[in-house]
Amino acid sequence: MTRFALTIEFDGTPFQGLQRQKHGPSVQQSIEEAIYKTTGETVLLLSAGRTDAGVHAIAMRCHVDIEKDLTPFRLMGAINAHLRPNPIAITACEEVDEDWHARFSCIGRSYVYRIVNRRSSAALNKNRVWQVARELDVEAMQRAAQALVGRHDFTTFRSAHCQAKDPVKTLDRLDVVRAHSVLGPEVHIHAAARSFLHHQVRSMVGCLKLVGVGTWTEKQLADALAAKDRSKLGLNAPPQGLYFVSATYPEN
Repeated sequence: MTRFALTIEFDGTPFQGLQRQKHGPSVQQSIEEAIYKTTGETVLLLSAGRTDAGVHAIAMRCHVDIEKDLTPFRLMGAINAHLRPNPIAITACEEVDEDWHARFSCIGRSYVYRIVNRRSSAALNKNRVWQVARELDVEAMQRAAQALVGRHDFTTFRSAHCQAKDPVKTLDRLDVVRAHSVLGPEVHIHAAARSFLHHQVRSMVGCLKLVGVGTWTEKQLADALAAKDRSKLGLNAPPQGLYFVSATYPEN
């Protein structure tokens, strides 16, 4: 039995999320079926994090145990061949120790949220960004975001369906920056932590958007955090602008 670590890129648009769901297709199901076609083995894919329906990943880390004798290169090529035409790609594959775990060995996770800040529709970025027509005050959003950095009770920014036992998390980074590309002006919100609550990033982004358009003051965002009350949440950002960027593991 060999444990393989996989790095996965996917467009979350056609899926109900990364993990298997009873009510629709998932990234996990697609990969497990591709591995079955490759090896004849029924396997369980475990990942560094979960994603909601419509959320994307640039480099999600997962692992799977396989009995068949395959090199990482051959395994990756075969899985990718069987995944077509699904918008999923295995971008890296390597053998790891049997005690390496995609979720439990992970010591850091990072996300980026993309906002296209213009009135015209985002034709080339459909289902990959949140379009906000009103001009955003990025500087005010950045100042407000710093109130959320550090160790806090994030109950206000937590889904009612979150299964985490403790709402207290340490947010290592929350930065709001302008990003200009050939496709037009964007605002990117970068978040990093050891782990996140369900909907935490999207909820923080939604409230920062309210600050950006002047609906909320910077103090109101800080007050929402202090309230520790989901009913005080101003807005939950839509899923299509969110990307899982990376998972971090100890060097050893």
